[in-house]
Amino acid sequence: MSDKTHTRLSADDWDEINFPRPKENDFDRVVERAISRRGFLSGALAFGSGAAVMSAGLLDAIPALAQQSDRFAFKPIPIATDGTVHVPEGYTWKVLASWGDPLFSGVPDLDQETAGSADDADKIFGENTDGMEFFVVDGKQVIAVNHEYTNNDINLPNAPEGIPQNAEDVRKLQNLQGVTVMEVAEGPDGWSIVKDSPLNRRITHNTPMKISGPAAGHDLMKTDADPTGTESLGTFNNCGAGKTPWGTYLTCEENFNGYFGATEEVEQPEQVAAGYERYGLSKDGWDYEYHKFDERFDTSKTPNEPHRAGWIVEIDPSDPESVPVKRTALGRIKHENAAVTVAPDGRVVVYLGDDERGEFLYKFVSRDVYVPGGDTSTLLDEGQLYVAKFNDDMTGEWVALTPDATDMSEPEIAIFSRIAASKVGATTMDRPEWVAVSPVAAEAYCALTNNKNRGLKTNAGGDEQPVGGPNPREANNYGQIVRWRPDGGNHAADAFQWDLYVMAGNPTVHDDAYAGSENINEGNLFNSPDGMVIDSSGLVWIQTDGDDSNEGDFAGQGNNQMLAGDPVTGRIERFLTGPNGSEVTGLCWSADRRSMFVGIQHPGAPFPDGEGKLPRSSIIVIKRDDNAYLG
Repeated sequence: MSDKTHTRLSADDWDEINFPRPKENDFDRVVERAISRRGFLSGALAFGSGAAVMSAGLLDAIPALAQQSDRFAFKPIPIATDGTVHVPEGYTWKVLASWGDPLFSGVPDLDQETAGSADDADKIFGENTDGMEFFVVDGKQVIAVNHEYTNNDINLPNAPEGIPQNAEDVRKLQNLQGVTVMEVAEGPDGWSIVKDSPLNRRITHNTPMKISGPAAGHDLMKTDADPTGTESLGTFNNCGAGKTPWGTYLTCEENFNGYFGATEEVEQPEQVAAGYERYGLSKDGWDYEYHKFDERFDTSKTPNEPHRAGWIVEIDPSDPESVPVKRTALGRIKHENAAVTVAPDGRVVVYLGDDERGEFLYKFVSRDVYVPGGDTSTLLDEGQLYVAKFNDDMTGEWVALTPDATDMSEPEIAIFSRIAASKVGATTMDRPEWVAVSPVAAEAYCALTNNKNRGLKTNAGGDEQPVGGPNPREANNYGQIVRWRPDGGNHAADAFQWDLYVMAGNPTVHDDAYAGSENINEGNLFNSPDGMVIDSSGLVWIQTDGDDSNEGDFAGQGNNQMLAGDPVTGRIERFLTGPNGSEVTGLCWSADRRSMFVGIQHPGAPFPDGEGKLPRSSIIVIKRDDNAYLG
């Protein structure tokens, strides 16, 4: 999810430096696109930018709460540029967990000088919290949460420029990332971690995993350590998340490419080399330096190891002895999150975004139906992966990625999903991040966070990125949210209608498309929508990860934030602001819906402990002062 890494470059910027995309320089096509954009802005965009036109009969499907004239139970707050969290009057926030907090007795609190040891790093709340979900297991309340990446200069304060110097440094970074599963409880002083709970668990870059689905056992998945191609170690760059109806957690591997490098030049087979280029693998990696101290990450010695990363991983939070499973039928991409819903006929539908400029939006539909209490072990292994095509006439279709359509085998489609999607002419998108499915209406949303290359360069696969459709602005630094409604209200359907719920922008700076859609005003300015969750009443909660300079094109937008949006009226209001330098990411509610858990990732300020202390990514919990429902 994050557009920031432990390096000074964003993931996309790093990819572009190492794998430059050709610039568009055909004058006729530039003119054509500009005309197309003007036509689109005067027609199709107007449909989706104002009152958020709804399909016939939709209002009848929304509960009475959703039809109130004012659905916002809070007074919107202004922007902030300081180093702490702000919430509306009548609400209170408190830290639940921060990087370094022990999950077990006997583990010391975070050492501010050393930032902790490698031995303890897999027994504490990990670094850079991201997507999370809430579960109830035999009456106990449990949060599963991702730890996306490390801030090396902070996590390795004694290493020059935060660059790992030895295997011990690498092991520490590996243990700080992955997933935390932890029991939490609310007491007189608020919420806290239940230390030593039998459900507490850390899953890291070295945790044993199973590999299932079409790619399992394929030659491209085999290594010397695993000649069967069915077992692996670790889950990587865990970004957004998902929750299945049967109570498991889906963690999503995103920028896995940065962990791999090569200690020598080796010419790879053509198919492997093409995959490396499309997914952004390079000789030097991203300064994690894993490949210098852990042979598994050295592609000159283990060329297939990168094929074992970039998947959706299913974790059972109720069983700390269970082995996580990499579900290869859901495709190998830079996964943002996994939004799960059930079609009218009982089939499971999973929406998936690939977070890179000009990549695609996917959908998986299970072959079999979900039966509560039945066997779910293969529901995410057998089914069809699709990719989205958006048309300028506000319609779209899901194109099946089949051997006939792609001239690739099923395992190859799973391992090289991006290449398969390019072959069928899918729509290049402005960094598709979180997808959210409404629980009260047959519609879904995807945050398209930004894309400075729209209309100017191709994507990593050489696919054009023309201006139009759900990506209506050239050099788009603000982002937008696209919404679609599947035909017949069936998320398994092959066709859909779409509009734009919002285009972020700045009407105080621009008077054209970069001002944003009609539901953007001086009081709710934001850029780069990223995380997104829809609550039980249908409100859309939008979290941002963008430019917080508060100047130039981003003047008046302040720190990253969380806003609430009404899908019926299009109204959007600001609910929370994070510390400067941070991303607001991850959202879930307690079982009684009276507590809201929100992630604060990579704070630039010394949050939450104050001056002189290390900045620590954290989960905060928000409550209303009257203890009323929050969503």
